[in-house]
Amino acid sequence: MAAKRDYYEVLGVSKSADADAIKKAYRKLAKKYHPDVNKDDPTAQQRFQEITEAYGVLSDPKQKALYDKYGHAAFDGSGAGSAGAGPQGSYGQNGGFHSFHFEGGNMDDLFGDLFGGMFHGKSGQKQSGKSYRTHFGSGFGGADGYSQGFGGTAGSGYTGGFGSSTGNGYTGGFDGFDFGGGSYGGFGSSQRGEDLRAEISVSFDEAAFGCEKKISLQGQDGKISTVQVKIPAGIESGKTIRLRGKGMPGSNLAGDGDLLLKVDVQEKPGFERKGADLYTTVKIPFTTAVLGGEAEVATLTGKVVCRIKPGTQSGSRIRLKGKGIVSMKDASVHGDQYVTVQIDVPKNLSAAAKQKLREFEEACKGGSSRGAA
Repeated sequence: MAAKRDYYEVLGVSKSADADAIKKAYRKLAKKYHPDVNKDDPTAQQRFQEITEAYGVLSDPKQKALYDKYGHAAFDGSGAGSAGAGPQGSYGQNGGFHSFHFEGGNMDDLFGDLFGGMFHGKSGQKQSGKSYRTHFGSGFGGADGYSQGFGGTAGSGYTGGFGSSTGNGYTGGFDGFDFGGGSYGGFGSSQRGEDLRAEISVSFDEAAFGCEKKISLQGQDGKISTVQVKIPAGIESGKTIRLRGKGMPGSNLAGDGDLLLKVDVQEKPGFERKGADLYTTVKIPFTTAVLGGEAEVATLTGKVVCRIKPGTQSGSRIRLKGKGIVSMKDASVHGDQYVTVQIDVPKNLSAAAKQKLREFEEACKGGSSRGAA
């Protein structure tokens, strides 16, 4: 058995070629060597298969990375980097091609100038804006291989799809395609993994200042892995944190789903949050309310001393600018803290204290009478 040629050599591109150059080379060669236009050349089919196999590997970033590292051994089971199941395109028993993955999805872009009108039934007119996700299943129709296009009977367009042909044309045919997100025969479904949802509980202060939490995830193999989750400062209860790629695994090289963590912020005694603002209360003695003075107020960053004006009434509100929650959009912006004043009325007074209050009451009455006169 002849050794396989280097895939880059097959397409006539360098190893530094980008995706567009690889695609351009494939289109040119596939059109040149397609068996449908080389019916009298017995080597065209083999050359076309070789070109298509090379493109199937080099057009897929993951398959290309494996090939660049291990060569053909990555797919034939003989090397340390073997993928086991072979590249995402391989050959069947009759030389037929099984399932390559093409990114993009619009077949007009790749095959319109290769196969003409056979994809479109009658006139071969391009249908702009459509992404093809059709399941091609049963073969190049007709006894003579290509005379009837793709399908089971003449004029049927591509309803039968790609598959086995028993005529003297291209035996084996294409067994299936995966055009970036659907199931097309041979290889199976290429589908992004499902998102998972869970909840994570954080304290009031952790939500206010941000933190990192460790969570444990159990994979499908039963293994437990630890993931570090960054809780952004200023997050509110009910918000969601997305951990990309931590959901259910995708199939056939499709991306994994995400893990969506709904945040539950615990309460903090004495503090109420409304958006970025905080609301608290402070109790002051009756005498401080009357005469004025100072009072200590608790904030998230520690206690501060507030000035109490003489004659402050119960229910009055003090604004502490910038003592609220930080904005998640701008770390330099904070909400405010609003402190409601509550006057602490004494319950157990001594006889002397009661006497002084009565004197105070009389003095207030006397002052009021003189003011009225």
